[in-house]
Amino acid sequence: MEQRFDAYAEWFEVIGWIGLVFIGLAVVETVWDFATRRRRGIAETGANVLIALGYEVSNRVAFGLVFVIGLFLVEPLALFEIPINAWTWVLAILAADFSYYWMHRFEHEVRLLWAYHVVHHSSPEFNLTTAYRLSWVEGAFEWIFFVPMILIGFDPVQTTIAAVVGLTYQTWIHTQKIGKLGWLDRVFNTPSAHRVHHGANDGYLDRNYGGILIIWDRMFGTYQAEEEPVRFGITEPVNSANPLVINFHEYAAIARDCWRSRRLADLRGYVFGPPGWRPQRPAAE
Repeated sequence: MEQRFDAYAEWFEVIGWIGLVFIGLAVVETVWDFATRRRRGIAETGANVLIALGYEVSNRVAFGLVFVIGLFLVEPLALFEIPINAWTWVLAILAADFSYYWMHRFEHEVRLLWAYHVVHHSSPEFNLTTAYRLSWVEGAFEWIFFVPMILIGFDPVQTTIAAVVGLTYQTWIHTQKIGKLGWLDRVFNTPSAHRVHHGANDGYLDRNYGGILIIWDRMFGTYQAEEEPVRFGITEPVNSANPLVINFHEYAAIARDCWRSRRLADLRGYVFGPPGWRPQRPAAE
């Protein structure tokens, strides 16, 4: 396994340096916002930082799990053995971006997955630190969506790097400092497109799932251009800056709903139905 890592060391190094640049930009934006009084206070930014630290620890464990599963359990079942070259890197990044679209869409449509993804959406603020507001447990779920790439024949480490490239790209789009970018907004995931995704406005809910490319949304009917001003956050605010509450409040809500369930179908709906699902009772009940 160590040899596989060494073979991709340059990729990890480049991604690491890009990540440091984005962290620097987040610091600069934060200092600017506080100096110009553009943020409400330190609570949300502080929560983002603490959540990011917890995510970094948990995600490293998750990546280790991905490599073990990918290398020893999934890779032997691969249909093909895709060679490593410039063309397959392009294909890998496209495949990972396509996989990300469907993973992201399921995270909005299945409550069990929304329970961790809601962490990222829960802030009423939108800035570069929001990009790092990621659930401490999402790494236990998200790797599943990239297993098909390994089954097709992509190298497990190449698959992981392709996925990380997509996630790293998305850091810069969490800002209000960049306006609309014309035709780029219709092809790539840009700050304008992603502001819509983080909006709690009725017309913006469950739109623009793309990672690098927004064309997936245009293909599958989930694209929405930025039109009216965005109201950031979720429809039922958390009203807390406590990282523990932010990370686990939806799991607690699911547990309460399941405890009150009267039928097995209700349990299934509360866990695997869309967020906000409620049982439909016959009029006679």
